[in-house]
Amino acid sequence: MGSIAWAASKPTRKPAARPAANPAKAWLSKLTLRQQVAQLVVVRFYGEAPASNRKLYRELHRLVTVTQVGGMIALNRVRNGIVVNAEPHAMASFLNRMQRAAPLPLIVGGDFERGASMRMSGTVKFPHLMAYGAAGDIEGARFLGAYTAREARAMGVHWVFAPDADVNNNAGNPVIGLRSFGENPAEVAKFVSAYIEGAKSETRAPVLVCAKHFPGHGDTNVDSHYGFPVMAMDRERLNAIELVPFRAAIAAKVDSIMTAHVTLPAVEPEEVPATVSKNVIGGLLKRDLGFEGIVTTDAMDMAGLSAKYPPGEAAVRAIEAGVDVLLIPSNADRAVDGVVKAVESGRISRERIRQSVEKVLAAKVRLGLHRKRLVDVEEISETLDDEEAATRAQRTADLAVTLVRNEGAVLPVAKTDSACLYVLSENRYSPLGRALIEQVKDRAPRMGAQWLDSSLPEATFDDLAERSKTCSTVIAAVFAARLSSPNTRFLEALIAGPAPVALVSFGNPYLLREFPGAKSYAAAFSTAATAETAVAKALLGAIPFRGKLPVTIPGLADYGFGLGQSSSQ
Repeated sequence: MGSIAWAASKPTRKPAARPAANPAKAWLSKLTLRQQVAQLVVVRFYGEAPASNRKLYRELHRLVTVTQVGGMIALNRVRNGIVVNAEPHAMASFLNRMQRAAPLPLIVGGDFERGASMRMSGTVKFPHLMAYGAAGDIEGARFLGAYTAREARAMGVHWVFAPDADVNNNAGNPVIGLRSFGENPAEVAKFVSAYIEGAKSETRAPVLVCAKHFPGHGDTNVDSHYGFPVMAMDRERLNAIELVPFRAAIAAKVDSIMTAHVTLPAVEPEEVPATVSKNVIGGLLKRDLGFEGIVTTDAMDMAGLSAKYPPGEAAVRAIEAGVDVLLIPSNADRAVDGVVKAVESGRISRERIRQSVEKVLAAKVRLGLHRKRLVDVEEISETLDDEEAATRAQRTADLAVTLVRNEGAVLPVAKTDSACLYVLSENRYSPLGRALIEQVKDRAPRMGAQWLDSSLPEATFDDLAERSKTCSTVIAAVFAARLSSPNTRFLEALIAGPAPVALVSFGNPYLLREFPGAKSYAAAFSTAATAETAVAKALLGAIPFRGKLPVTIPGLADYGFGLGQSSSQ
């Protein structure tokens, strides 16, 4: 009896809990070499929902189901020279179809540098990053990161290729410009950190964030989309300027870093892009800066890389250098074939491939894609149509408008009835400047306002320049980074006329260098619709000019300069 009683009172032991299965390891164990390499490839798609019988759909479906690429990145269509943003619901619907077809969950990326509005319609129009620098709005950058993460996951995007960590200290830079927070490395670092912290605060729907373009693309005068930039600075200068924001990004636990197709002689003696340089990627980024996250190339079909190597060789060299993800190879199948052959020949070890695949698969698990890879299309609008986010975006744009010159107190405009506004466009199909005119006319109905494009006959420009002589004040709004000859001649004619000219730049903060005769100069640091609204308010005195230059205008205005101006209301 005693023994029976003792047995009855003995605590019941629960079976030991089995350790949770690791989905990434389970996936990896079933992948062939070719499938492993394919997981490192991310291909482009356009944020639209083509029918299944369309050639584009069939090709993307083949890449997902046969080649078995690891991910996709949303890009825009360009029609009549104008970037056309996609519709979020259509994109999400298409991605759901691709996710259902994919053997493993796809990781989907987007260049959402200024929120999803950079690629998607119907989203909050955040200004460019340089506007945050001009506004000094660190908290705004943190909010941008958080809200962008929310937007992205709502529509099926998991990898946000932002923030831009480039230090834009070259006034002739044709590719970065407004995409950078500015030219001061310490300030850029603060904004980069804040953005990353904001994005990572969205733990319920996490995203990967990506600092770009390593080792820096801010001091180049060649666009790597079309040419081969050289960063001709020494290592001391590199450490003091270009690398500062990337160190901050790594300290903020950024998930990934994107390489730039630039040469860096101070680190890499061979004339090869950083993307395929062991010294830059394996040495500088990984060993010296201690980065252990995912290294992705910039788009591999850009001329800065594709002009030097065919798709297979470019992919092999990138992997050899230490890259993990091959973004938009010009031919995905050839890229996979090239890497597979390099492994089979012994040029690349299987362990090297395994290291990168483990990173990619682990990231997919971290994102929760092993549990849920589809999105609820009906819930998208609940996230994208956010009044608070729109208010925050407008606040930053308002704070960013910077008055650099104001001889004769041209701005804000005092006599609106006799003032004239000219919006100079480089494309007749462009929407830029339309909102500015509408906003100005709402506030000053009798002000003259015209939208012009560079294809107009020369006689038309001559006639308008002659008529401008009757204006009490002329405002010339410029959105393009570079003005064409017709618009340049017209602007020069306006400046040579009797009326004082207020030049307003949306796309090129250094524009005053080209037109130093302007009596007044203001910059918005963004071409977003929020910037147009902000400028309309500032021109007419509804808000003060509060921005400070986040860049130097060589020979004309120092970094941090801005003429404070009280509002008239």
